[in-house]
Amino acid sequence: METIQNAYGGRKVTSVSTRTQPVYNPATGEPIATLPLSTLEEIDAAVAAAKAASVEWGATPPLKRMKHMFKFKELLDRHAADLARAISKEHGKTHADALGEVARGIEVVDFACGIPHLLKGDYSRNVGPEIDSWSDRQPLGVVAGITPFNFPAMVPMWMYPVAIACGNTFVLKPSERDPSAPMLAWELFQEAGFPDGVLNVVHGDKTAVDALLDHPDVKAVSFVGSTPIAEYVYARGTAKGKRVQALGGAKNHMIVMPDADMDKAVDALMGAGYGSAGERCMAISVAVPIGEKTADALVEALAPKVRALKIGPATDPDAEMGPVITADAKRKISGLIDQGVKEGAELVVDGRGFALQGYENGYFLGGTLFDRVTKDMTIYKTEIFGPVLSVLRAGSYDEAVKLINDHEYGNGTAIFTRDGDAARAFADKIEVGMVGINVPIPVPVAYHSFGGWKRSLFGDHSIYGPEGVRFYTRLKTVTSRWPTGIRAGAEFNFPSLK
Repeated sequence: METIQNAYGGRKVTSVSTRTQPVYNPATGEPIATLPLSTLEEIDAAVAAAKAASVEWGATPPLKRMKHMFKFKELLDRHAADLARAISKEHGKTHADALGEVARGIEVVDFACGIPHLLKGDYSRNVGPEIDSWSDRQPLGVVAGITPFNFPAMVPMWMYPVAIACGNTFVLKPSERDPSAPMLAWELFQEAGFPDGVLNVVHGDKTAVDALLDHPDVKAVSFVGSTPIAEYVYARGTAKGKRVQALGGAKNHMIVMPDADMDKAVDALMGAGYGSAGERCMAISVAVPIGEKTADALVEALAPKVRALKIGPATDPDAEMGPVITADAKRKISGLIDQGVKEGAELVVDGRGFALQGYENGYFLGGTLFDRVTKDMTIYKTEIFGPVLSVLRAGSYDEAVKLINDHEYGNGTAIFTRDGDAARAFADKIEVGMVGINVPIPVPVAYHSFGGWKRSLFGDHSIYGPEGVRFYTRLKTVTSRWPTGIRAGAEFNFPSLK
């Protein structure tokens, strides 16, 4: 069985840790690799490698950094199918879904290739008598990323390409559940010619996370995961004086207006609710139809499609949905479905009894659909992170908007309507960071930035795009005057133009 290695200082390193855990194929339930959980000394070694590379890399001209990034993008394009297979084997998502994940990650690399333009500062001449002023964005040094299981290739690429293009060096702690895709990306990164130590990968659990949060040489930390852990990462990191962006959980609603194209709304909910087995922070998990007539039509159209979901392993080219990530996740999701029934939600389609011949030990669930969910129910308040869609009926548009704005999460939301006035008002008034209008999963493209509101984001900066450049750099402003413009004698008053 393969043993997953760390990678720092430009080489792969076998961990000496006595603490290990298996990596599973979720379609079969079989262990396929062993993952050592790194020692504190190994975390220190990875940070030291990044620090050793940081001075020279930070002084490398942005144009040269860009050329390396273009080569990396070329290699990622060439090996996209290999990355997708590594994702599917350890995560379980379909091959087509995994390819989509890789493509969205590569888009951020595309963006990072524009770094010479993105780092241009501002210049003002004659801000005072013969005095000029300009701004510059400079790298922070060593930065770290802690990433989740649900997008093992894409989310790391939301972080390190922008950070490294800005002149930082990077230590990545990927999810211990599916570590192979980030390791393959590291190999391609090295092949692209980046100096040793610019990108480093260490595996581990909470011990590794805490070590990175506490390490004095790590200047900033990016995190994506659940809200409780995001809040913990933000609190511990900022207490150590670090810059932190910590993206948390979600409960994403989609309003279906009476005038919506019902067929398109149903198709959107199927993909957004059940794609990747619902293991997306931007999954739509709550449909909010306006009015009983709209709700009845929506549920009637959804139910047969949910029952007909093609569920299978990634090796099945016809599969629309794969397994969930672990046996524990399957038990948790099943328990929440039990709770929904207990609390009085109407179970229209029950995915708990699903079994796939030949894959009885895999972590498969069928699609589940609840109707007549209320806001006090556990399945509404909790981020289920599985193939469960809840329908919560609203009597009016205003009631639906209040429902969304009152929720503790504010990651993503959508509205399906033909009414331009309603759509514009929704985009303006909804208290959510990412909004779709007839778009069910409004993940911003790479040259915008991704981030929610409320308890879906801790910190002042969203991830990737222009916000990513700002997060991974610090502003320096220089004010300059040369001797010919300096008047004789000391000036004791505060400088002004008078």
